[in-house]
Order: sequence, then structure tokens, then C-alpha cells
Amino acid sequence: MATGDGAHHEGHQKAGKASFEHIYDLEDPREYFNTLGGLGYEAPRHGYEIFSALIGAIEEMRPAGEGLTVLDVCCSYGINGALLKYDIGLDDLYARYGSEEAARKTSAGLAADDREFYAARRRPGAPRVIGLDVAENAVAYGVSAGMLDAGVAENLEDHEPSGELQRLVSGVDLITVTGGVGYIGGKTFERLLDSLPEGRKPWIAVLALRWVDFGPLAELFARYGYVTEPLGGRTFEQRRFADTDEQEYVCEELSRMGVDPAGKESEGSYHAYFYLSRPADEAAGSRVEDLVDPGRV
Repeated sequence: MATGDGAHHEGHQKAGKASFEHIYDLEDPREYFNTLGGLGYEAPRHGYEIFSALIGAIEEMRPAGEGLTVLDVCCSYGINGALLKYDIGLDDLYARYGSEEAARKTSAGLAADDREFYAARRRPGAPRVIGLDVAENAVAYGVSAGMLDAGVAENLEDHEPSGELQRLVSGVDLITVTGGVGYIGGKTFERLLDSLPEGRKPWIAVLALRWVDFGPLAELFARYGYVTEPLGGRTFEQRRFADTDEQEYVCEELSRMGVDPAGKESEGSYHAYFYLSRPADEAAGSRVEDLVDPGRV
């Protein structure tokens, strides 16, 4: 698993999708940012705008002073956590990890600097962010640097969750994914939802590439009492294609699925849809468009 652009679960790797496996489980995120930054990787920026709006909506329903917990699935190094918790933007992270100063540091030295950097920029009332990914080094870095409050490296496609993971997610309010769906599937979410205490139903917010069929997940969530809504009115650019071969493959796959790539993937970038799954009683009171303005995110 990895934030937005990929995963370590090779069984879900699309044949024509460029592989960036080498950047997902390093000792630090410098190569991750330098590689994906070169392709205009924007998923975390979109995720921040959407998830922040949802966090605000959830906080309005919770008692004052009660902290909110986010589980970021396919968290990689904790980029979504950094954006949600700290007063920084995605461009700041690209600049930080692509700098000559960062290039001169060891991974341990960079993590130590990160701890100070992030601690000085924490947002008031920031959520607690827990990370889940199979990439052990990436999760460990995210926790060490402060991008994640806690993290676990587990593969829920193949294994039951550990006691530690069950403990960490017991109070989760929002589950987020920025692109990992398609690499992880129903088994991961089923095991997560089965791990929650009775009556605990976090919202589930997913950015999924357009060539991912979200129907099976929506059906799974429905069995747990959830209603799933797509955000109408727009798609979200994820990154540019690595080459023309990748673009041609994706456009052919989309056309085969009955999805028109014109004006989106045909222009050179992956596009994603956003889906929000909420408990039926909470979904009845508002539409996803009421919570996430498609004209502003």
C-alpha cells in the first residue's frame, strides 16, 4: 500500500500502470517526493481539502472537546497526516524533501529535523492520525518524524489485523484513502470494520482512480449499514502519466469499462472520483455535496 499512487500488494497491480515500487518503502520520503513530484502528483492536496471539510462536519456532531481520530489507509510515509495535522501545504513538502539541505542528511538526521519542523507548525485542534500500510520503513518514518501519531505495517488483504491495530482503530472517526483502492480491496475494509467496537461506524472517504470499479466496495459497506455517495460534478487529477504507453493503456482500459477518457486521461493525467460512505442515519441528513463543495475542492 502507498499513499495515492501505488501499493506493495502486487496482486492488484494493473499490468499497464507504471510501477514505482522502489520508492514506497525506503528509509525516508525524499525519493518518493522527488519521483512523484516530477509527475505532478496532487492526490494529497485534494485529500487534504476533502478530508478537512469532512473532519469539520464530524466535529459538529461530536461533543465539544472530544478529539477526532483519522485512520489513513495506504498511508505511506504519512503525507496525508502531515497535511491534516500541520500548517503546511503539499508544495512545502516537495520543497522540503527536494532541497539540497535535505539531500545532505542521513535518514535519521532528516527525521530529527522533521520532528522539530512539524512540532512548530501543529494546527490547533488537529486530529490524531493513525497510519496503516504494508511498507514498514515508510510507516516507521512517518511515526518517527511526527507525520503520524501512530502507525502499523500490516497487510489486511492476506492477514487478520493484529491486536495492536485493533486497539489503535477502536476510536477511529474517519477512514481515508487517497488512491490505494484497487490495490487493496474488500478484504481490507471488511477486516477493519469487523475490528471496530460494536456501534462504532466511522465515515469512509476514498479517492479512487476512475478505472477502479467501486461498486463491490459500496455493496460491502451497505452490508455494514453504510450509504455510499459519489461526489458529482468533478474529478480529481492524481498525476501525469509516466509515458505514452501508460496513458494509452489506461485510456484503453477506461474505454473498455465504458468510461470516456476524453478531456481527462486523454489529456495526460490520471483522474479520480471521490466517494463518501456514511452510516445510513447520518447520510440521511445531508448530501456529500453539502459537505464537500465540488466547486471549491
